Amino acid sequence: MVSITSLALEVADAAAASRFYADAFGAPVPLQFRVSDAPTSGFRGFTISLTVAQPANVHALYDAAIAAGATALKPVAKSLWGHGGTFRAPDGAIWNIATSAKKDSAPGAREWEHVVLLLGVDDVAASKRFYTERGMTVGKSFGSYVDFDLPGSPVGFGLYKRRALAKSAGVPEDGSGSHRLVIAGDLGAATDPDGFTWEPVDASVSALTAPPRAAGSVVAGR
Repeated sequence: MVSITSLALEVADAAAASRFYADAFGAPVPLQFRVSDAPTSGFRGFTISLTVAQPANVHALYDAAIAAGATALKPVAKSLWGHGGTFRAPDGAIWNIATSAKKDSAPGAREWEHVVLLLGVDDVAASKRFYTERGMTVGKSFGSYVDFDLPGSPVGFGLYKRRALAKSAGVPEDGSGSHRLVIAGDLGAATDPDGFTWEPVDASVSALTAPPRAAGSVVAGR
């Protein structure tokens, strides 16, 4: 069974990135940081989501991220699917904080339940086939969205049409250069049709990690 152990973000300053995420999220998330000056511009083709238990937690995490230096893309708002908002971290990664809950049941806290990586892909069917041929099991699939079933994985995983993912994040879809992302897990060494790179876990240099959490998916703005 395929599992994603952590996400390696390529950043200009690993210490600064570590400080930002500690200030924004409090508890560690399954991230690593690698220093890189690989050229990149515009939308990098992915978003990372923290799904949480209630709207108050969305606000707590989002507000802390903005206070720590993130750039607001979509302020937290209520919609038919729940509550959520997106921001760009100082390193350039786009984050989505979301919940399907409509009401609060406790005071707000910087607590998250799941981390989910969504890749924006040009050809959903081709990318879906790439991953299923390497042992991933589809949990949900409809239209331009695929959610893979990765039980016990610290990071959930899905595919979304690039244009739709950019729209949900609140940015133009245009982008070029490096994704500035390496996915560490037991898929093996691979590069998918959209240029996203996978590495075995032992190939990664960890700078910030977290204990495994069950994975699940929420797509903002669907």
